[in-house]
Amino acid sequence: MTLSKSHLIREQFERCLGIIRQASVEILLLLKVHVAEGKDPRWFLEQLDSARLALGGWARVAKRLNLNDAELSQFTLQLRLLQQRVPQYESGQEVSDNQLIAATRFVTALEHLRLQQPLLTYSTEMGPSDELRQQQAQKQVRTLELMIKGLIMQAWPDPTRLNNHLKTLFNADRVRGWLQQGERNDALGGMMFSELALMLVDKKEYSRSYSALFSDPTLLTLMVEPRKTLQTFLDDIRLIRNKIIAQQPLTSTQILLLDNYYAQIASPVQRAFNEGRTTVNPAGLMSEDLDELDRFWENARIKNSATGDDIFEVRDTIDKPNRRPVRTPEQRDHLISVVLWAAVGVMVMGMVGMGTWLLIESSTPTQAASTVAPVQTVAEEMRETPSSRETLTRMGVTWDENNFRAAIDRNDTRVALLFLKAGMDWKLSWTEHALAVNHREVLDLLMRYRLQMTQEKPCRQFITNLGHAMSAGQSLTGLRKEYLQAFCTVPAVVERQRREMDQAKRRAQAQPNDSTKKWQSIQTAIYEVIR
Repeated sequence: MTLSKSHLIREQFERCLGIIRQASVEILLLLKVHVAEGKDPRWFLEQLDSARLALGGWARVAKRLNLNDAELSQFTLQLRLLQQRVPQYESGQEVSDNQLIAATRFVTALEHLRLQQPLLTYSTEMGPSDELRQQQAQKQVRTLELMIKGLIMQAWPDPTRLNNHLKTLFNADRVRGWLQQGERNDALGGMMFSELALMLVDKKEYSRSYSALFSDPTLLTLMVEPRKTLQTFLDDIRLIRNKIIAQQPLTSTQILLLDNYYAQIASPVQRAFNEGRTTVNPAGLMSEDLDELDRFWENARIKNSATGDDIFEVRDTIDKPNRRPVRTPEQRDHLISVVLWAAVGVMVMGMVGMGTWLLIESSTPTQAASTVAPVQTVAEEMRETPSSRETLTRMGVTWDENNFRAAIDRNDTRVALLFLKAGMDWKLSWTEHALAVNHREVLDLLMRYRLQMTQEKPCRQFITNLGHAMSAGQSLTGLRKEYLQAFCTVPAVVERQRREMDQAKRRAQAQPNDSTKKWQSIQTAIYEVIR
C-alpha cells in the first residue's frame, strides 16, 4: 500500500469514526442515555446494550428508533462487525481496507436510521457527490453487472446449455420469463441483478466456476470466506443500483463504499484478464462513453418498470425447484377437505354395512378396518405439504438468523417452528427479550428443540444479563428458572456462580447498603436455581 493511499484511507476512516461518534450521542439521547461525547464502536455497542436493559428489550429500542426487528438486527450486526474489526483506535495508526469498509458500511446504516427517525439530525457527509462522481458510480455498477454476466457466459458459452442449466437451477417458467425480458435467446439479460449475483455466489456454482478468479488472499476478506464477502458486497450494490434506477442521487458515503467494493470485486477479474485467464475486461467496460452508459440505464429502467423493483436479497444458495407443480394453500386445503369428507362418508357406509352384516350373519366385523385404511392412505398422499424452508420462502421470510431471532422476540411461534423444523440452530442469548416479557409460547417451543441450542458456553452472558435485569426490577420467573436449569447446571457454571454469590455476600458484609444487599439476593437466587 503506497504512502498516499494509506494516508487517504486513514483520513476516510477517521472521518467515519467522527460521524459515528456524533451520531452515537444523538441516538443514545433518543434512548434516554445521556453521554457527554461519543467514543469508539465497542463503547457504543455497550451503551446500546445498557439502553436495551433500561428500556426493557430490543423491541422498545427499535420502536424509539422507528426500525423494524430486521432493520435493528442488521444495524447491531454491522456495529458488532465494526467493533470486531476496530476494537480500539488511536489517531494516526494504520488502517486496513476491511476496517474502512466496515466503518463505511455502518455509516450507511446510520444514514438509513436517520431517514427512518426524523428526530436524528447528524451529518454523514464523507465528501463531494457531484455529477462526475455520480456518473463514475453508475459506470462502476454497470461494469460489475456486465462483468458478472460475462463470467457466467464464459462458464456456459453455449446459450442452449445455459438455458437448460438455468431451468435445472430455477424452473422453466422463470427462464421463459427471462427470455421474454431479455434479447433474443438471452436469459441473463432478463434477470434481475440479485438473480445474476446469485448465479455467481451460489455455493456449487462458485466452487465449480468462479472460486479460482477470486482466490487473492488480500481481497474479499471482510467475512469468513471470499464467497460470503462477495455475497455481502453484491447485496449492498443491489441497494445502490436500486437508487440509480429510481434516479435518486447517491450519498457521498455510498459512493465511497462503492469505490471500495469495485476495487475488491473487479481487481481480481482484471488481473485474470491481463494474465489471459478470462475474456472479461472490467477496464474495457468502464471505458464506454456516456451515450452507452445512458442507454444501459434507460434499458434497465424499462425492464424495472416491467418486472418491478429488485427487492430480494442476494441469497447464499439457489433453492432448487420442485419437480411437480406446487398446489396453492387454497387448493391444498380444498383437496384435503374433499378427501376427509369422502373418508367420513366411506366410514359411515362401512359402519352401516357392518351393522347389517352383524344382524344378518352375526359374523366378526373384519371389513371395517380394511375399509378405512386405504382412505387414510389416500388422504396422507394428497397432503403434499411443502418443506418448512419452502413455506418460509413463500411467506417472504428469508433463511436468516436475524429473521429467526426476530420471530422469537415477537412470540411468532409459527415462523419460529418453521425455522426449527427446517434445522436452524438457536442461541440462548436470543431468548432474553422473550424471557423479559414472558413469551411463554415461543419459549416452550424452543425448549422442545433444546438439542438445537448450539451456543458455546452461553451461561456467563445469560446469567450476567439476567442479573442486570433482576437488578432493574424484573423477577426470576418460572420460565427463567426453567432455562437456567436446562442449560446452566454444568459443574463449572455452578461453581462460578457459587463464587459470585460468595463475593456478593462479602461485599454486602463489608459495605452494607441496599445495592449490595440486593445484588447478594440476586446472586443467591440464581445459585439456588442451578445448584
